[in-house]
Amino acid sequence: MDVIRIDGGRPLSGRITAGGAKNSVLPIFAACLLTEDECVIRNVPDLSDVRYMARILEYVGASVVDEGSGVWRVKAGEVRPEAPYDLVRKMRASICLLGALVGRLGQARVSMPGGCVIGPRPIDLHLKGLRKLSCKVEVKAGYLQVDGKDRRGGGVFLGGRYGSTVTGTANLLMAAVTTPGTTRIECAACEPEIVDLCTLLRGMGARLEGVGSPTLIVHGVDSLNGVDHTVIDDRIETGTYLIAAALTGSDLEVKGAPPAMLGALHDKMEEAGIDMIYEDGLWRVETRGQRAPVDLITLPHPGFPTDLQAQMCTLMAVTPGISVLTERIYPNRFMHVSELQRMGADLAIEGASCIVKGVRSLSGAPVMASDLRASAALVLAGLVATGETWIQRVYHLDRGYQRMDEKLRAVGASIERLPAEEMPKGLLGEDF
Repeated sequence: MDVIRIDGGRPLSGRITAGGAKNSVLPIFAACLLTEDECVIRNVPDLSDVRYMARILEYVGASVVDEGSGVWRVKAGEVRPEAPYDLVRKMRASICLLGALVGRLGQARVSMPGGCVIGPRPIDLHLKGLRKLSCKVEVKAGYLQVDGKDRRGGGVFLGGRYGSTVTGTANLLMAAVTTPGTTRIECAACEPEIVDLCTLLRGMGARLEGVGSPTLIVHGVDSLNGVDHTVIDDRIETGTYLIAAALTGSDLEVKGAPPAMLGALHDKMEEAGIDMIYEDGLWRVETRGQRAPVDLITLPHPGFPTDLQAQMCTLMAVTPGISVLTERIYPNRFMHVSELQRMGADLAIEGASCIVKGVRSLSGAPVMASDLRASAALVLAGLVATGETWIQRVYHLDRGYQRMDEKLRAVGASIERLPAEEMPKGLLGEDF
């Protein structure tokens, strides 16, 4: 198991390029099961989650080939309808196989996904959607069993307690594209990753209306064909590096997601006194005098993304004044708070909100990553902290950021990945 060591306080300069969107690639890989033709997927990031999804596709019968340089080929000639617990439990996004298998085979037997450190992620809306397509859905011995051989189009409302469901929308889309008749999905997720999935499905021959809106209309087709598709750039990775640039006051260029995908971040950065400037396909940030605190609420797209909340918490932790960050997607998503407190941040949890009182500086400390975005927040904190920061459990980071340590080192950060054995013994956490 590796750790990351950061010696903070170094200015950053140069260019960082964001990779393809992880949250697009995973459902897109699942959608490749909808056809027996070969699908070529480009701009695929080299992430542990991507490699794991490839293993799951291989289990159900697909041939999956990594050709390098972000190009993958998937050919699902014959597909089995089952995804077992040992595979599904390790990555919740694998639930996307449910809709893909129903769309391809008219049936599926997929293990219920496991729990998640950032809070419950119920799949009741996924099952509600499938039942609205006249599928028979049962839960037996920890498995979801779906009989969709007599499915037909229908009307579905996918709104839930915390808004629309992204993976639920993806699942229902994949099930509906080959379902006879017309399916109308109300309160569909509008995230760019869902638009990307729709672009792929259209390229495969699906008939869709209302893409990018809360109302998706799907006209079922008999079969789908192969496709050559380029995945969108990752807006969360792009935003993370823009926050890093603002945090360190650096002259850093970021190549990645376009402005249409980052409107909410742009708005909050502007409120904080930070200009996000986009020219010739590149982002840079400029701070107008002293940074200001913000009030922020995470919401479904086009609201502020929950996946950038932890990184903004780090930025506000060293911004003068009091900021309030409210989490409306995953109310328990504050696992990074206790670790930032170890570095000197003045943070307090009040229900679904984090009250952030800006301090002058952070100090390096041994910290423990708890999830993907918390890991990124701790890396950002290490970049500006005085002294050394040692981050444990960095395998979380590898799920969503391709070689983050290498990218930051290339623009001037003092950061390195080391075997856990090289961490000073007095700093080791209980896992070591």
